[in-house]
Amino acid sequence: MEVLLFGIAKDIVGKGSFRFSADEQAPASVSELKDRLKGSFPEFGKLTSLAVAVNSAYAEDGDRLNESDEIAIIPPVSGG
Repeated sequence: MEVLLFGIAKDIVGKGSFRFSADEQAPASVSELKDRLKGSFPEFGKLTSLAVAVNSAYAEDGDRLNESDEIAIIPPVSGG
């Protein structure tokens, strides 16, 4: 499972993408993924919202994830 990071999410993690290792169980749902991100990177807990796309389609917290999915973490965007 490849996780792509954008905006502040990329800054929080320190890189633009990562993969869950073969010996590490990948999260089974979008909600579990968010919880794991917050556990590994507490700064995610400070974001007011966090969109997740699975295979280029926006996903809800209850959506299931598969090992072959491409995940995009899209933080809130501000502009003027």
